[in-house]
Amino acid sequence: MAENNNQNKEQVQDINQLLKVRREKLAALQEAGKDPFVITKYDQTHHTDEAKKLYEDLEAELLKGKDELEYDDKRAIMDESPIEVSIAGRLMSKRVMGKASFGNVQDKNGNIQIYVSRDSLGEEPYADFKKMDMGDIVGIKGNVFRTKMGEISIHASSVILLSKSLQILPEKYHGLTNTDLRYRQRYTDLIMNTDVKETFIKRSKIISTIRRFLDEQGFMEVETPMLVANPGGAAARPFETHFNALDEDLKLRISLELYLKRLIVGGLERVYEIGRVFRNEGLDTRHNPEFTLMELYQAYTDYYGMMDLTENMFRHIALTVNGSAVVKYGDLEIDFGKPFERMTMIECVKKYSGVDFDEIPDLEAARAIAKEKHVEFEERHKKGDILNLFFEEFCEEHLLQPTFIMDHPIEISPLTKKKPDKEGYVERFELFINGWEMCNAYSELNDPIDQRARFAAQEEAFAAGDDEAEHTDEDFLNALEIGMAPTGGIGYGIDRLVMIMTNSPAIRDVLLFPTMKSLDK
Repeated sequence: MAENNNQNKEQVQDINQLLKVRREKLAALQEAGKDPFVITKYDQTHHTDEAKKLYEDLEAELLKGKDELEYDDKRAIMDESPIEVSIAGRLMSKRVMGKASFGNVQDKNGNIQIYVSRDSLGEEPYADFKKMDMGDIVGIKGNVFRTKMGEISIHASSVILLSKSLQILPEKYHGLTNTDLRYRQRYTDLIMNTDVKETFIKRSKIISTIRRFLDEQGFMEVETPMLVANPGGAAARPFETHFNALDEDLKLRISLELYLKRLIVGGLERVYEIGRVFRNEGLDTRHNPEFTLMELYQAYTDYYGMMDLTENMFRHIALTVNGSAVVKYGDLEIDFGKPFERMTMIECVKKYSGVDFDEIPDLEAARAIAKEKHVEFEERHKKGDILNLFFEEFCEEHLLQPTFIMDHPIEISPLTKKKPDKEGYVERFELFINGWEMCNAYSELNDPIDQRARFAAQEEAFAAGDDEAEHTDEDFLNALEIGMAPTGGIGYGIDRLVMIMTNSPAIRDVLLFPTMKSLDK
């Protein structure tokens, strides 16, 4: 133990010394009139991948049919048509070898080797380059060439220090592996781990793909309030805050639903929003207290129309973002190309638990079978609640391929239209993939009298101890009384979708800045 403590102290001392040296280098530059922080712009003509592509295209043209030539002869031909570029990025490595040095510069699109020589730069600029550190931001101007080892590189004619790095990046070959540190210092994570950067590039592409898909379907993107007096649309505990100007307590929204439905009432017919929502709940691999939700509402359709739209949308996202309808997640291959399976919740519970809730006559019978099957329930739970508990206990883990679970009990669906041919159930579905709930959708309840009764039942549930129950929203009821067309709606979390599409094991891996406990706690 003592030996480890001594090693740690020595490491801290070494790091502090390195940090001190970097600040001394900056001070020396500033004293010499070369302060990098006074530079306001740099003429960046290309990114690293573009420079490589330019050279490859010219090489293919000029050296076509000349494979037998020696390297020097090929180089001479290429030098007759020089490709001059000006790139900018972070210096990730440097090997000084007397009068010439190699380095590697990384930008947003990739990286490229640089060759820096005293003869090309001059005595003083070359000396300045040798003093640069890993992590410095540099501007490189020069000609693109291919080394004898076959690597496309830039022969630098100019090297400019654009920003001095005063911290130390993780060692190249070990990278940044501490998970907690990666989440807290995402900026360092993005620098050191290429796959992390690719995940967030893909996340951005997923969101833009959703927008284009819905725009082409005639949907209009809108924005609704984040600060609300009465958060509704989901079973969740809200975060609370205080608005000083009005001296009112407000809450952060937990859903987008009730305001989007108000817009359907207003005649917009097809609306959607992609935005942050906030739920005061725990942290785990699939939950973060703030996350990105997509909700859409379409007038004159029902939950069957929403099923078709959801299936087409998810398939389109997979094809556009991953280039294939088959997406690999861990050891599972998820096939978005096949028609999604459709089962009612009762059918699914019967399949995986052997219990047919159509044959259970009342609440007492439901409680009895729950006790027999060791499914825990609360006194306030009704028959529909117990059916849902059976579904969670016996079914979810089996729903690996995209599966629509339809026709939920009314007790857990306070905003959904009743099934006209099955008392006690509603026109609702959830999409499950990899055993996860991925999407929730309804034939929306547009009967204001029924909606008021549902809110009253939610108020009773809240009084009985359900702190995630919804509360009566009088303005929303007023909107329904004005009249809302028959409407279908969908909501799904973007983050879980990104997890699936990027093969990411935890939600924090797809959030640039996930919620973290303060280090001083």
